[in-house]
Amino acid sequence: MSRRAVEMFLRRKQRVEESGPFWKQRSWQLSAGFLGVVVVLSIVAALTSATDDTGDRARAAASVGPLSGATVMKNGRPEGCDTDDSAGDTVPKAAPKNVSWRKLGVARVPVSSSAGPTRTEGVPWWCFAHTPIGAVLAAHIIPSQMSGPHWRTATEQQVVSGTGRDMFEFKRSVSQDVDPETSGVSVATFAGYSVTSYTSKAATVRLLLRGEQGYAATSIVLRWSGGDWKIQPTGNGSLHSSASSVTSAAGFTLWGG
Repeated sequence: MSRRAVEMFLRRKQRVEESGPFWKQRSWQLSAGFLGVVVVLSIVAALTSATDDTGDRARAAASVGPLSGATVMKNGRPEGCDTDDSAGDTVPKAAPKNVSWRKLGVARVPVSSSAGPTRTEGVPWWCFAHTPIGAVLAAHIIPSQMSGPHWRTATEQQVVSGTGRDMFEFKRSVSQDVDPETSGVSVATFAGYSVTSYTSKAATVRLLLRGEQGYAATSIVLRWSGGDWKIQPTGNGSLHSSASSVTSAAGFTLWGG
């Protein structure tokens, strides 16, 4: 699909979206605010926040990194990546105990010393365990990197290539970066998760989020690629499904912290 065709599609879509400023729309608050990815999950948000410098940001090159495709592999993992994969494909019934919470962009995310990400020195945060918990942590971490100026580096290395990633890059390139210190964005907290499907090659993780208006949930599909978990975007460029309200935390494993 050409850039012009995509622009025409987005304009038609905008006309049937909710009216009013995007940051006041409940659908935008659910999809973008909850995950901290405040710039890519709503077409209205993308178009409204476009600025004159979008061309320069759209052309900004991604930095080469450990998951760029030309890295040295050791035991099937990029060099320097070491995780505890002893749990295998079994989905644990409880959240891991060795989890700490760290600020990433506008969100607070869970990090495990054994399941990952074990490499957090720069962008991206990477090296997740080849286990269900590793996939869970990747589902929290990868989207949370997309609001800042290094989103393109994270996208190239941690989003599966194809039409979906191209659409994601287009939508993200016409949106402003978000400064976590000055944005004033109110972001819901990650409350829990559910692994709805898992194999050694693919996983689907449902995230439970808690905000002022209650719980919401969204699903993220991941693929094992290049020795680490990566997000498989939808054909329209979304990194996860639309967030929907849920009445309770039943069916989810809750985070302890």
